[in-house]
Amino acid sequence: MTSLSTAFTIADLRKLAQQKLPSVMFDYLDGASEDGITLEWNRNSFNRYEFVPRILVDVSQIDLGVTVQGLKLKTPIIAAPTGMSRMFHWEGEKAVVRAAHKAGSAYSLSTVSTTSIEDVAAESEGPRFFQIYSWHDKKMVHDFIQRCKQSNYDGLMLAVDLASLGKRERDLRNGHGRPSVLRRNTALSALGKPAWLYHFLTKPKWKMANMVHHLPHGANALKVVDNVNEQFSASVSWDDARRLQDMWGGKFMLKGIQCVEDAVKAAEMGASGIILSNHGGRQLDGAPAAFDILPEVVAAVGDRAEVIIDGGIERGSDVIKSLALGAKAVLVGRAYLYGLAAGGEAGVSRSFDILNDETKRVMQLIGCPSISQLDPSFVRKHN
Repeated sequence: MTSLSTAFTIADLRKLAQQKLPSVMFDYLDGASEDGITLEWNRNSFNRYEFVPRILVDVSQIDLGVTVQGLKLKTPIIAAPTGMSRMFHWEGEKAVVRAAHKAGSAYSLSTVSTTSIEDVAAESEGPRFFQIYSWHDKKMVHDFIQRCKQSNYDGLMLAVDLASLGKRERDLRNGHGRPSVLRRNTALSALGKPAWLYHFLTKPKWKMANMVHHLPHGANALKVVDNVNEQFSASVSWDDARRLQDMWGGKFMLKGIQCVEDAVKAAEMGASGIILSNHGGRQLDGAPAAFDILPEVVAAVGDRAEVIIDGGIERGSDVIKSLALGAKAVLVGRAYLYGLAAGGEAGVSRSFDILNDETKRVMQLIGCPSISQLDPSFVRKHN
């Protein structure tokens, strides 16, 4: 039976997560919108490229270090913002931020987290970003920005791909959007997962921790999902993005760019980072994989903004192909959440260890001792 010590791939961690989580929670973690076409494209996009290895190169020392948004990191693999992390392990975001910083990486906190801006900041002094939305309640958004400033976050990621929520059919069948049905189905699916159920019953209730003073029911996560969903606005514009950028006054990235034209607009408005992302295939089914549009975006943007990609990264080879084609770093979400569900902080650390080990091995096998030396000549489209 697979354990953390015998989990050698992200796929192994996924199997462990499925064994430990109630089906309602695993479906939320693992699922995508509609037919899952974009989710599949995210994964398969990397397979369309092959490596062009160099031989007889001294690769006894490999440097995975990068500088992203002015931060020096020991790895190009950054923890993406993911909502409601305590659904998967009782320590949630605290476990992830500790593991990410131990790996020499940065952590990105979601607005809809189950640990607050302040508590995450108190957990570790490593690099931190905050993913924010331009919601209907502007006072709440402004509050988030001020709190991030006071807690010394290193940058904001404005999520720009949520004009409406994707049709996530596994979640709908489980009762998302119908709180009483969701609570019932969660309880039923938890009966066969005693360890998860024990922590659910004995640890503090899940809350939308950043919104305790803004939502009813003490921001109880199982009771206020609809309140949160109502905050997403279909009228968010480039002017809104500029206002938030000015209000923040620091490193400001747009997350959810899905075409070259919008990447150019983001660079022109002075965004410090462009995150190519389709929300892990959870929003528009049929949206392009970030990796497929990466070369064209890098060529169009040049050095005006750093390009980061998000989606489908499960192997070190995916990381290297992305960096070779011009990405400054990659975001991983599901990969570390599988680890979180499989074993808390130790599981998240295992996910970083797996990806970093694979990334280093690929660097050695293609004959490239440093991330800084990667360029498009190390990859080519597979015939």
